[in-house]
Amino acid sequence: MSETIELKSQEGKTIPNVSWPTRVGDEWKTLNSKDIFENKKVVVFSLPGAFTPTCSSTHLPRFNQLAGVFKKMGVDEICCVSVNDTFVMNAWLADQEAENITVVPDGNGEFTEAMGMLVDKQDLGFGKRSWRYSMLVNNGVIEKMFIEPNVPGDPFEVSDADTMLAYLDPSAKAPEEVSLFTKPGCPFCAKAKALLTEKGFDYEEIVLGKDASLASLKAVTGRETVPQVFIGGKHIGGSDDLEAYFA
Repeated sequence: MSETIELKSQEGKTIPNVSWPTRVGDEWKTLNSKDIFENKKVVVFSLPGAFTPTCSSTHLPRFNQLAGVFKKMGVDEICCVSVNDTFVMNAWLADQEAENITVVPDGNGEFTEAMGMLVDKQDLGFGKRSWRYSMLVNNGVIEKMFIEPNVPGDPFEVSDADTMLAYLDPSAKAPEEVSLFTKPGCPFCAKAKALLTEKGFDYEEIVLGKDASLASLKAVTGRETVPQVFIGGKHIGGSDDLEAYFA
């Protein structure tokens, strides 16, 4: 950050009243603060830019992954705010396959500036961008904010999804990450996916021929058959192994 500003918490204040031009399909539609926050419990996280490393690898994916847990805690919507235009935000959302997140294209920085979070990142060629933070908003009133420390660079210590989860429920346990290798038309793969869904697990599906090759499958699992399931980083095995795991 090439300028020093005071990043103040806005807890207890009403969310800024701002409108955003958004692109929905081939049409322009206006989204405003009332649409998002009125009579809702909303988790918001804001970041420096779409397609940037930490934002794409961790910040947005983890909120998307934990969306089901947040929903059980009464959260109606999870929003990602960035000082990017609607075309960039829509492309990033599609690239991330983050169907549980609503992107807010604060291209002019009006919302971010009203939040006191607009910072100068000209040293990176970004111009004015958002400082990284998250917040919980109840019916338009900011209940809690987690603002990254005002230090050089792009700190990512407190605005993450797990910190917000711990605030909402200190006893909550985040679901284990689940990945499985599959191939189209495989009945055993369908069986494994149905079982994971039945048990309440979200999963990442890696499709042979599209996302990975047979060589990749063998290198990672030591096997040549699908499905191959991983839960919490542990290799469970095929559909029968998965049944035994849950039994």
